[in-house]
Amino acid sequence: MYDNGQQLYQDDHFQDHLEAEVPVQVYYLNAHKDIGFVYHYSSHFIKINNTFYNRGMFTFVSRPGY
Repeated sequence: MYDNGQQLYQDDHFQDHLEAEVPVQVYYLNAHKDIGFVYHYSSHFIKINNTFYNRGMFTFVSRPGY
């Protein structure tokens, strides 16, 4: 599906991860902030571990097998 470390930015990327329950790692300014599963997404936010992350401020990376 996705390579470990592949950056996610399109809605279908987040939908795939939500459906397949593949973990996503969250970065802010190249610093690790969180890792978990996508519970919800919109055009502006991604909900991971009961936290909403702004899609414009954070970087999201695929972590299959984590």
